Amino acid sequence: MYMREKRVDRGDHLDVVNPYTGRSVGSVCLDRRADVEKTIARVKTYDHRLSPEARKTLLARTADTLETRKQEFATLITSESGNCIKDSLKEVDRSLANLRLAAAEAIQLHGEALSVAVGGSRKMAMTVHEPVGVVCAITPFNRPLNQVVVKLAPALAANNGVIVKPSEKTPLTALAFAKLLIESGWPHNMIGVVVGLPEEIGPVLVGSPSIDMITFTGGVETGERLAGQVGLKKLVLELGGNDPLIVLGDADLDAAAKLAAEGSLATAGQSCRGIKRLIVEESIADAFVERLAREVQSKRYGDPFDAAIDIGTLIDEAAAQRVEARCMRAMKDGATLVHGGDRRGALFQPTVLDRVSPTTELVVSETFGPIAPVIRVRDDRDAIAVTNATKYGLQAGVATRSFERFMNIATRLRVGGVALMEGPNFDSPQIPFGGVKSSGLGREGIRYAMREMSNVKTVLLPWPGSDGSLQV
Repeated sequence: MYMREKRVDRGDHLDVVNPYTGRSVGSVCLDRRADVEKTIARVKTYDHRLSPEARKTLLARTADTLETRKQEFATLITSESGNCIKDSLKEVDRSLANLRLAAAEAIQLHGEALSVAVGGSRKMAMTVHEPVGVVCAITPFNRPLNQVVVKLAPALAANNGVIVKPSEKTPLTALAFAKLLIESGWPHNMIGVVVGLPEEIGPVLVGSPSIDMITFTGGVETGERLAGQVGLKKLVLELGGNDPLIVLGDADLDAAAKLAAEGSLATAGQSCRGIKRLIVEESIADAFVERLAREVQSKRYGDPFDAAIDIGTLIDEAAAQRVEARCMRAMKDGATLVHGGDRRGALFQPTVLDRVSPTTELVVSETFGPIAPVIRVRDDRDAIAVTNATKYGLQAGVATRSFERFMNIATRLRVGGVALMEGPNFDSPQIPFGGVKSSGLGREGIRYAMREMSNVKTVLLPWPGSDGSLQV
């Protein structure tokens, strides 16, 4: 594993458990306040001297090395998170795409030159991007590799030191990736990983004057609390969503049903940008639900290491119990169970619910589980109103053949992104990603994250080739 700060073994270890088997897959020594402070102090010594070309080379080398160890990392992801091996292999591929784009962007982070008039003379103003300093990346349990890479790759590309605090539920992948980075040639004092209980080490990270920026992915309550504590540090928050796929009466229902099933069930529904609500026009709802049920029934769930399995476990049994309870409440509120609903430990059967009330907890709150809840609406206006009714505003998808209807809806939704004939789960490292309202602030996506992780400095010079006087 990655070499962390030397500490006295106090017997404070975290046992990492496979959610499917309940067996230990590793043990990690927990960091305490003094350990975190040592890590911060070490990363603070990074002098930001790596050239853009060196960063490009190191990021590309990191990607190449990770690709040769794809199966190893996918196995580790599945072992500690319960994601099915199919999804874990895809996660490594997404991480590779992020690393390779970051390599390309490392030499593209530049400013501009402007001609300005100042006090009756001409000047040249040049803007340059400088690293913010030390970036602290706090990541969640879902996608334990790519959630780290999404934050760490742009931080390194922008020449920052970076400290990662992975979820205490899935720390092994982050530690293995940090070791891979050092083996790929990154300076040891550029990267730190701390593992511990959030309530103990979180305040140390957030409150440290040596941390210059926090980038956080997690729950709304934690994000709001963090926002009140960071002071004048730079901050990016990705706080999840309640993302809809809106299916209109003129849509290709077979294509929409496939989008709905894939977007609702991938990573066992544990994705901030996954489909959490299916908002379907009443006129085609019966036909759509029939197709959706067939798609969901075709998905196999069970042992996440079985290559034929499409859906693994939730992160733990408590998470599966919460999903089960919300499904039960939704049915009490009038929803009809079309398929699924069974739970075995941390496994939850892929489930379709129809006629879900838009005010039931399952679809008002962000629900992490393999659920496809159908909310029936009268028309476009009703679909817009239901979509905008929650506190979240991350992404949305719209299934329709009409560009005019799509644009009418897209311009009225209070979300960070809208896709035509794609689910809200559409993902590319080349585009900005982030939300509005309680879904967060700032943007991820390699190029956009690099700018978030930089400070702009203006350098003012006399206009070249002249005495600087302004000619009329």
